[in-house]
Amino acid sequence: MAQDDSAPRNSPRFVSNLTKNTLALILAGGRGSRLGPLTQWRAKPAVPFGGKFRIVDFCLSNCVNSGIRRIGVLTQYKAHSLIRHIQLGWGFLRGEFDEFVEILPAQQRVTQTWYQGTADAVFQNVDIVRMHRARYVLILAGDHIYKMDYGQMLAEHVQAQADLTVACLEVPLEQAGAFGVMAANREGRVTAFVEKPAQPSPLPERPDRALISMGVYVFNTDFLYEQLIRDAEAPGSSHDFAKDVIPHAVAHHQVAAHRFANSCVSTQMDPGRCYWRDVGTVDAYWAANNDLIQVMPELDLYDRRWPIWTYQEQLPSAKFVFEQEGRRGVALDSLVSGGCIISGATVRRSLLFSNVRVEDAYTLVEDSVILPNVHVNQGARLRRVVVDKGTVIPPGLVAGEDPEEDARRFHRTAQGAVLITPEMLGQQMHLTR
Repeated sequence: MAQDDSAPRNSPRFVSNLTKNTLALILAGGRGSRLGPLTQWRAKPAVPFGGKFRIVDFCLSNCVNSGIRRIGVLTQYKAHSLIRHIQLGWGFLRGEFDEFVEILPAQQRVTQTWYQGTADAVFQNVDIVRMHRARYVLILAGDHIYKMDYGQMLAEHVQAQADLTVACLEVPLEQAGAFGVMAANREGRVTAFVEKPAQPSPLPERPDRALISMGVYVFNTDFLYEQLIRDAEAPGSSHDFAKDVIPHAVAHHQVAAHRFANSCVSTQMDPGRCYWRDVGTVDAYWAANNDLIQVMPELDLYDRRWPIWTYQEQLPSAKFVFEQEGRRGVALDSLVSGGCIISGATVRRSLLFSNVRVEDAYTLVEDSVILPNVHVNQGARLRRVVVDKGTVIPPGLVAGEDPEEDARRFHRTAQGAVLITPEMLGQQMHLTR
């Protein structure tokens, strides 16, 4: 059980003391196979998002903004670009203040196998966890987009005298089967937990909705050690937090539910609205990026109270050139990042990452997400596409207009988004993803 602290709940000093005594571990080693070719060369947390960020930047920023500045990132699958991004963008923490972002790759520290599951990933680094002498361990999935004050969750964890606290939110029942589905009583104790059930259980008061896990857990450190050792020795375990560790803890220990509404960082324009997205499919990824171009997006990237930190490449301002009839460089209802050049072309309702070039007359980019270092040549028409980093779109190429042709040449989703990568165009990948 957690020990009770004397300071009142929600006191800034109370939360600060908790966060300083917390070690965050970000699980960033998964394959992200539902994103298809977007994760051919990179782990899902390293996928670019929002014009200048990577997905992992959101939970890292939540940690830093919450006052948790001892962070380990557990990597395994195709981790080069993720490791490089963290080295370039997250070196500003000060070691002399015991602040750090450590990269913890699979090293066979405990067994002669690679990480077998999320719980095994932490178990194989248990000596490093012990070395940091944290009172609480915050376990985070590194592949979701959201803003959250983890300090408030920690405060509720201590208040509840819980062994483990699981962050949760409500989603439509038809979407719940992709997540861990929970039940909690009026006192906030978790009474059931099933990972990705075929038939999710609805909320008693809302038969059209279910309560799901966000993949955010707070453990008392000693309790975490006990559960990792028990799980490592359990025959038949898949060594996964959601499949094995949490269901066992729910059945035998004190597990609290933390409602995301209590700790989400909402926009100033809509203070009561919480934003959380699993961008685990190409359709979800396309939609979440395109949400950002709305006049009042649900995710506010302009909020200086809770900034999203990342690697800041030194780039010139975006440039729009030519104003002639039929040859006018414009971007309408779009986000355009640094280093971009729109040269006589038209961009509508699209998000352009850094260093994108869209060339000359009759070239159109519409309802699309264009990742860094893409070159769209003259006369191309792109509608509802995601173009991967470093792709060179040939002159006159058309995508997003003919479903059969798109499916033959590219990766077309069931909902009509089209993903284009250098490999699909027979180009050699030469840039770090």
